[in-house]
Amino acid sequence: MSDIIDSSKNPAILILGAPGAGKGTQGAVIAQIPRFYHYSSGDVFRQLDTRTELGRKFVEYSKRGELVPDELTIQLWASHMKDLITSHRYKPDIDILVLDGIPRNQDQAKMLERYVEIHQVFHLSCPDRDELARRLRKRALKEQRLDDASEVVIQHRIKTYEDETKPILDYYGDDLHCIIDATQSPAKVLYDILARLQTLEAYQKIANQTI
Repeated sequence: MSDIIDSSKNPAILILGAPGAGKGTQGAVIAQIPRFYHYSSGDVFRQLDTRTELGRKFVEYSKRGELVPDELTIQLWASHMKDLITSHRYKPDIDILVLDGIPRNQDQAKMLERYVEIHQVFHLSCPDRDELARRLRKRALKEQRLDDASEVVIQHRIKTYEDETKPILDYYGDDLHCIIDATQSPAKVLYDILARLQTLEAYQKIANQTI
């Protein structure tokens, strides 16, 4: 996998939070700002090209109802990153990568270290699980994903986050954490994220470069 993308570590930030915390919303807005590229693993996996070998492997696991192995997930990520760089949609020399939905656990975080350097982890914190469930139901109904509106599915997703993904905070350490209150309005959440982003040395180095 070492030759999939450039061996240099590209600057990145990670948006972390439980399902319904607003990761996708914030990532999509930040992507409209020059110098940031939003990478949503959910969007990528939903648009997976099943004609490729990696795509077919993903489908095989999904059909069996099994979790996709971490190594295969990172292979797909790296392959897609190469395509983004080749097509000049993502420019690692002037863009900060905004990771959303990947890594999903500490093992994936370790694998990603060979490709990216995480400069900040934004933890969208929402301790009110009832509020998270309300948001997930509303989103599922809006997007006509009725199965995802099931209380059983919602609680399973939240528990999976607590057990597997939230420990990523421990992996990166307190120095990289920035806790954001996700119960605020989306505009206030964005304001808090942008305020912190502007203090990052990685952003300051590229902020004023000509597009």
